[in-house]
Amino acid sequence: MLILASSSPRRIELLNNMGFKPAKIIPADIDETPRKAEKPNLYSARMAKEKAEKVAMLPEAKGAFVLAADSIACVGMRILGKPETAVEAFKMVRLLCGKKHRVYSSVALITPEGKLRQKTVLTYVRMKNATDDEIKEYINTNNWLGRAGAYGLQEDNGGFVISINGSYSNVIGLPMYETKNLLLGNGCTK
Repeated sequence: MLILASSSPRRIELLNNMGFKPAKIIPADIDETPRKAEKPNLYSARMAKEKAEKVAMLPEAKGAFVLAADSIACVGMRILGKPETAVEAFKMVRLLCGKKHRVYSSVALITPEGKLRQKTVLTYVRMKNATDDEIKEYINTNNWLGRAGAYGLQEDNGGFVISINGSYSNVIGLPMYETKNLLLGNGCTK
């Protein structure tokens, strides 16, 4: 049995595309505050691990595979999580425009025996320069809601993304190749 420790529709869809149908979806409620001077890749890995561990402790997770993931965008050491307001989203997109940034997605799997397996994937994304009016138009679509870095590739972020170096699905929130190998390699069948 597979439990997904996330309610992300994008992660559910990507898992389904790989042929995995979680028996249960149980979002983990954890403190997602970055630690002082925490590196973005380590933050992403810690979040995925803590989400998986939190759900794995629940009685209904006994004997199950628990899969969790966390995705962030970052510029330098600055971690860009999910913006809470349109103003915050505007500032994030403005910061990313005209630059290359990194997207880290970490996947954590806890096996029925309680063993933790993890993988972190890095993808580089470059965005075009954009005017404030273009950014405002995008912000008004609300496609930034629930998205690390305030954008989602599937809605094309107003056409801002001009190149991706690495895993496309990683930027959406779940690196498919690595996740599938993690699941199958640890005995979780479809």
